[in-house]
Amino acid sequence: MIHHAHDRHHEHGEQGPHSHSHADHPGGLRGALADLFRPHSHDAADSLDDALTGSVEGIRAVKLSLLGLGGTALLQLAVVLLSGSVALLADTIHNFADALTAVPLWLAFSLGRRSPTRRYTYGFGRAEDLAGIFVIVMIAGSSAVTAWESLQKLLHPEPVTTLGWVTAAALVGCIGNEAVAQYRIRAGQRIGSAALVADGYHARTDGLTSLAVLLGVLGVWLGFPQADPLVGLGITLAILFILKSAVVQIWQRLMDSVDPDLLDRAAAAAGAAEGVQSVSSMRARWIGHSIYAEAEVTADCELTLAEAHAVAERARHAMLHAVPKLASVTVHVDPCAHDGHDPHADLAHHDQPTPGQ
Repeated sequence: MIHHAHDRHHEHGEQGPHSHSHADHPGGLRGALADLFRPHSHDAADSLDDALTGSVEGIRAVKLSLLGLGGTALLQLAVVLLSGSVALLADTIHNFADALTAVPLWLAFSLGRRSPTRRYTYGFGRAEDLAGIFVIVMIAGSSAVTAWESLQKLLHPEPVTTLGWVTAAALVGCIGNEAVAQYRIRAGQRIGSAALVADGYHARTDGLTSLAVLLGVLGVWLGFPQADPLVGLGITLAILFILKSAVVQIWQRLMDSVDPDLLDRAAAAAGAAEGVQSVSSMRARWIGHSIYAEAEVTADCELTLAEAHAVAERARHAMLHAVPKLASVTVHVDPCAHDGHDPHADLAHHDQPTPGQ
């Protein structure tokens, strides 16, 4: 029984932002020069650089999106003060809340750049999940404030003026939020941050709710002033749907949920490695924007220690290429039991069932 615990970080796959295969490298003189000055490597330092680069890109995306959403919300707030539109106020409050969610993400990315310690042996990537909890609280708070203001306006109506300005501000909110959404989503996909991608979809939904403000303006213009607070209540419902999606996503991440297809691809890659007879179990988890996995494979019991180690390395290498954002793999090699002896029999009463068993 051979257990290879590789605490190295290697971040690439066939679909990930930092993914690559050997076929991706240019051939001929250009390829030789590229390998000379930036050789293909599986060293821990290269993967650490990738992780740090991802955090830097995440911080940059958070900063720019914070400025974009903050500017959009301030412009809308100015129009709210001029027009008295509750529907626009509800959308503005939501935009301010969405801008503030960038702050904990910023802190999380910064904390995630710290090296693992003897106490935090897996590093500080979980800070992204904690930031997601703050996002949920902010979304819930914005929905409560929006509902309260809309009900007050419905019970105590006030005239809405400067409809043209309200319309313009709603369009600005839609365009500004969509621009931020696309930037966050692309940056999140590039670095493998589910939290940043989710916050991008959150901003996109804000843009759609800005369009809903136009319905309130249209209702007021047609002589139905109650349309404004009713649209505000509609935005509240939209925020609640966002809240539900955010809660599900953060719950899954905190509970180490992972796409089963990811496990299937990892197991298939490991099983196809030379010397691997079968894959007994496979499990993985997200930590920040990186995936950590554990695999148990079976190899010929007649192999030497060095040969079994080589089998483990080939399986590990294959999985790192097959699964995007896979940062570290621990490979456990079992000898085959063609002689009828179970290598785990003596400790079977201590084992917990794992996927694939």
